[in-house]
Amino acid sequence: MITKRHLGLILAGGLATAGLTACTPTIRLQVDPIQIYAKLDADVRIRLDKELQDLLVENPNLF
Repeated sequence: MITKRHLGLILAGGLATAGLTACTPTIRLQVDPIQIYAKLDADVRIRLDKELQDLLVENPNLF
């Protein structure tokens, strides 16, 4: 048989459980978009030109 004391303990336990779950912290992570600026230098252009020349030598009918 459930007495008033048991009912009070059950009610207190239920309230404590509800209170603990209501106070769980929420963590949100927001990452803003970033912009990357790149600058090509002459070395990259020379390498690209060299690779293109090699490709044209290997495939003369490419263009």
